[in-house]
Amino acid sequence: MNEGAENEMVAVPPGRVTLSDRRTERSWPVEIAPYRLAAFQVTRALYARITGERPGTSPGDGSPVEGVSWWDAVRFCNALSQRDGFAPAYHFDAEGESEGEGEGEGIEWDPSADGYRLPTEAEWEHACRAGTSGPRYGPLDEIAWYRGNSHERVHDVGGKRPNPWGLYDMLGNVWEWCWDVYDAEVYGTYRVLRGGGWFDEHWSCRASVRRRSHPTFRVDDVGFRIARSVGG
Repeated sequence: MNEGAENEMVAVPPGRVTLSDRRTERSWPVEIAPYRLAAFQVTRALYARITGERPGTSPGDGSPVEGVSWWDAVRFCNALSQRDGFAPAYHFDAEGESEGEGEGEGIEWDPSADGYRLPTEAEWEHACRAGTSGPRYGPLDEIAWYRGNSHERVHDVGGKRPNPWGLYDMLGNVWEWCWDVYDAEVYGTYRVLRGGGWFDEHWSCRASVRRRSHPTFRVDDVGFRIARSVGG
């Protein structure tokens, strides 16, 4: 896969999605403006070109980068924006610029910026569903790498059927970081993960499933994909 394909952005239409949390039995609707979302999860090759690093368990560069923290992901977004001549979406204060961030503080998102960013949780679910109403946008074995077919390893991006909007691996392969805080009252600065991964059972690979992790943690089945606001 060449770099242009790796960085392909899909125009996602506006819409409305109802998010839900099984733990709290709470649900809430979100209106979504149009935006762009990467067709593929960020690969090790693209991550290496921007950062010089190749985190992950796969020997190949076509697999999604994994083992990256939320902080790693937002810094990548800014670095890629700067390379491509866009305004960075994230601004860091003194705490956010430090090497050893202990929390997800010290950062602000500028929604008017045309640079790359992480999708919000609502944007992620809206894009994953792609106009479908069930838990998945197709038969799981056809659309996702998960424990039942992955042989317990990550796979190159784009190897399964995309969803109706042309987005690959929205379920399975690696979990994806989102911008949002998971539940500030209970979990502090923990951020949202979506999509399920190569080591997960089928019930974790559904459009509505939420997972959380601390923004400094690097986990071997967690990666991300990038978004851009319309106008960018």
